[in-house]
Parts: sequence; C-alpha cells; structure tokens
Amino acid sequence: MQSLKVAIIGLGTVGTGVAKILLQQPERMTRRAGQSVELRRVVVRDVSKPRDVDLPEAVLTSDIESVINDDQIDVAIQLIGGIEPARKIMLSLLESGKDVVTANKALLCQHGDQLFARAEELNRCVAFEAAVAGGIPIIAAVGQSMAANQITSIKAILNGTSNFILTEMLSKDRSYVEILERAQKMGYAESNPAMDIEGTDAAQKLVILTQLAFGTKVPLESFLCQGIDLLELADLKYAQELGYTVKLLAVTQLLAGQLEMHVQPTLVRHERPLAQVDGVFNMIELDGDAVGPTWYSGLGAGQMPTASAVVSDLLDIAIGRAQLTFSRLDLWRHHLPLPVRTAEEISRRYYLRYNVEDRPHVLADITDILGRHQISLASVIQHEASGFERDKSSAASIVPLVVMTHRTTEGSMRAADIELDKLASLRPPLIRMPVAD
Repeated sequence: MQSLKVAIIGLGTVGTGVAKILLQQPERMTRRAGQSVELRRVVVRDVSKPRDVDLPEAVLTSDIESVINDDQIDVAIQLIGGIEPARKIMLSLLESGKDVVTANKALLCQHGDQLFARAEELNRCVAFEAAVAGGIPIIAAVGQSMAANQITSIKAILNGTSNFILTEMLSKDRSYVEILERAQKMGYAESNPAMDIEGTDAAQKLVILTQLAFGTKVPLESFLCQGIDLLELADLKYAQELGYTVKLLAVTQLLAGQLEMHVQPTLVRHERPLAQVDGVFNMIELDGDAVGPTWYSGLGAGQMPTASAVVSDLLDIAIGRAQLTFSRLDLWRHHLPLPVRTAEEISRRYYLRYNVEDRPHVLADITDILGRHQISLASVIQHEASGFERDKSSAASIVPLVVMTHRTTEGSMRAADIELDKLASLRPPLIRMPVAD
C-alpha cells in the first residue's frame, strides 16, 4: 500500500499531541487516509530534551534541511510559532514540493497573502484549520459548509484565556489579578499573557476568518481592538444586574457594502448562546443570508483539541480534499476588497461606568455632556454611597455611576470622553463597553 510520508516541525505541546495521534492510532489513520501515514521526520531545536511521546528510531533531528531536501516527504506539519524563521521555512517547504499544515495564526495574519499566493503558484496547499479556534472546525465551516451563503456576520469568542478569566471572576467573586494568577498556574495563561488579555490573539484569528468569509484582508491596525485588562469585577456584576454577560467578542459584520470590525469586551444578553459559553471554551456565531444564524463551539486551545484539527487537515490532504478546497478559497484578492468602516462610524449602544463624587449636579453635568453629543440615556444605576471609597482631597464619597445608552456612534462617545475627562467630579478609570444587540 502507498504511504503518506509526513514531517513534524516543532514538537511542543501541539506537535506532541499530533505525534501521539499518528503513532497511537495507525489503523484509524490508514482507514481515514486511504493509505498508511508514516512519520518520517520530527524537527526540534534540542534532540536531547526529554519528550512525552515515544518516537521511532532515527526520526528525531534538529536539521530542517533534512525535511526540505527529502523528496519523499509529502506533507510538512509546521508547528513553530512566531513570524521568522517560520515564514521562510514555510516558503522553502512549499518550494520543495510539499503541502503544509500549520497552526500559526500570527504568521497567517501577517503574511498569509504571500504564503497562500506562493502555494497557489506552486500547485501546493496550505491547510490551517488549527490556526483558529483549536479543535472547532470553523475553517471548514466558513470555506465549505457555508459555501451556498454570503456570510453577513461573524460574532465570536476566540480566546479561551480571556473567557476563562471573565467566567471565573464572576463565579468565584474574585478580582482580575487573582484570576489571572490562577489561570497562569493552571496553564490557561502564559507567564506573559498580553496577547490573550489585550485582545491581539482574538484579533489575529478574526483577520483570518474575515478574509475567508469576505475576501478582504484587514490589517490589525485598521480596526478597534481592546482587551479585558482594565475591567473590574464590579463591571461584570453591573452587567449581570442589567441582564448581560461580559465577553471578549470578536465581530465582523457586512453592513451596506462595508465591513465593521472590532474586538472588545462586550455586553451580551444572558439568553444568547454566546453569553452561555464559559471557561476556556470558544464559540463562533456565523450568520448566512440563506441559512441564518449557526453556532460552532468547543475547546479553542490545548494539546489534543488543536492536534485533532492538525491531523484532520493532514487527512484532508491525504485524500485530496484539501487540494481541491484550497484552490477555491477566497484568499487571493481576485476582486476589490470591501471597505472597512472607521471606528468612529461604528454605531451601537454602550455601557458606561463612572466613579463620581456623591454630591449634587454630578449626574446633570454628565448628562449635559452626553446630550450635547447626541447620546441619550436608556437607564442609570447609582447605588448608595455607604461602603464606597472616600476622596481625601474633597471629603466626598466616591460612588459608581452606571449608564446604559441608546444607540450612538463610537465617534460621539470619543468626543464626549474628552469632555468628561475634564470634569473634576469624575475619578478614573472611565469604563466603556459596547452592547451587542
């Protein structure tokens, strides 16, 4: 029987999971691939490092050229992170006649155009299911299952670390700092969690999904991206009191021929499926013009969920399906890209929290500024001053004032923020979150 010869480049957490599946499930691989799958090379930086998987003899190497120059290797599973040398390695693999499977979202977000175009020129394919939402088959859903539709919106929880932190803060009644430390101890957050908590990870994934769904590559700097690092437990509780759950929501919508994109902590109604996804789970809501809303949920990261997506891509290549679908994905700007709305043009409702002095006319000052910028109030919550901080400079109690607005624009809110920052009766931070309708 013919065999598919495979190399794994990078034997970290995900690479180890991939090797385990290939080596521990040979009969399943043969049955699903229609041929045996042979793990021919595994490239690592340090061959002496202990591994959590038993590899066949002579498979492990530190020499990437042994893969690039091996004409017998059919597919390279590239699982190294970062931009360089990952980009150069992928180009070399494609140019040496190999199809590539990758989980590197940052690389595809930044250089996907170049890599996809080069693969097309060489009649090769790049499979990247594992680059977005771990074990959830969302790339296949957007590229294949929704092919009869024009997708009109993507609304998604794409970062498990942030979702875990928000879930645990509210359920355990603990601060952001406490839960972040817990997430790091449990392995859900890196020692430097900036990519997750600042929204960059979710934004990179949204760029990839948007390019697939709308044929438009949107640079990260072209849309609004905010993280959860400034939120306090109080905000989650106020949102709950108002009937909402706070989620780090990644959104792309097609509105009047334009794309609206943003990644922000967002208030989502309790009854909506997105609000009910807790812990490290992800969810993507796709809305198609024919099918309507659909939801895809599961573990968005971790060794075996991500390895599952990688091996699924490998099997798609083995049976020839990936080669057919890759050439038809909308990845090469064969048409004019859709324009992207500026942040100032985005229209939605907002949650606002101000820390204010508990004295007369403060609310009037705030509503006057908001009103002059055409921002109308839907509701106001102000609890009694008892138990709150006292400002030593003015001897006034500082209380939270929570406002829900009617629909307005981001531009109007930003203009109002400039004036509000000058009010002596307000204390930082000023918290503002959009509300998902």
